[in-house]
Amino acid sequence: MSFRALILNQGADRKISGAIETLPVDKLPAGDVTVSVEYSTLNYKDGLVLTSGGGLVKTWPHVGGIDFSGTVEASDNSHFAAGDKVVLNGWRVGELHWGGYATKARVKGDWLVKLPASISTKRAMAIGTAGYTAMLCVMALERHGLKPGSGELLVTGAAGGVGSVAVAVLAKLGFTVVAATGRPQEAPYLKALGAASVMERKELTEAPDRPLLSERFAGVVDTVSGVMLAKALAQVKYGGAAAVCGLAGGATFPGSILPFILRGVAMYGIDSVMLPKAPREEAWRRLGTDLPLDRLDSTVSEAGLSEVMSLAPKILRGEIRGRVVVDVSR
Repeated sequence: MSFRALILNQGADRKISGAIETLPVDKLPAGDVTVSVEYSTLNYKDGLVLTSGGGLVKTWPHVGGIDFSGTVEASDNSHFAAGDKVVLNGWRVGELHWGGYATKARVKGDWLVKLPASISTKRAMAIGTAGYTAMLCVMALERHGLKPGSGELLVTGAAGGVGSVAVAVLAKLGFTVVAATGRPQEAPYLKALGAASVMERKELTEAPDRPLLSERFAGVVDTVSGVMLAKALAQVKYGGAAAVCGLAGGATFPGSILPFILRGVAMYGIDSVMLPKAPREEAWRRLGTDLPLDRLDSTVSEAGLSEVMSLAPKILRGEIRGRVVVDVSR
């Protein structure tokens, strides 16, 4: 038996090359579940792996793709059987372990989650790691106690993968969502997802001249970090919270401790990679009920495995709206 995969190599000049190859199944890495992969997707981290390795990949050749969905083909894990529909996000798959840019994957069963019946394998990758991370952000703000009546919620990087799903979920739950984006032409798209208003990124890209600004937001879903996070935190209401999950604007931010000690603001770091299984399953269960799948469809474009390399630089430049579903069969 064989499978097709986008095989990545890093040259002496550290540049990444990729070619679709057919390999025997014994080339698959170790694991107790073999999955017939149907779809993967393109995330910011995938863009790093495909263009430079991003310091994430340690051995070459490599198969990227940090998430995938498909059908269990063979299993030595008691929790999975042939025919189960499954999804995988994180666990350093696509980084240290061969990932989803292939028609087959072999992984540890403990890394897999069974898909809710309401979510197809294609829609699972329309959601992908980005949407799963967005739901983890929503769940963190809910645990903090935020409710639809608490006030406006700000979503930064709102036209991206995480931001789009966060806007759609929060709006369906009844929250008043302010969608911040550097692409004001995306306002109709964001409002169709449920945003009550759209804020241009430039309103958040000048460092605050004071550590505390007028209170406006009950909470924040931040996918960007950097100056935008500092400016957003300075406007969070007393007792509010921010769920932070991205660093497109840099790994540091020029903030102050004052929102935390004078307004009691909380900041929740969202890790989607090594999260234990129970909260993963809860996030996917919630996605099956709280994400308006009809709105999700408007955020999705589709690509074949052969197109992934050319799309990678675009996601790093913030030029891709919503989600890219990768059909690994073409």
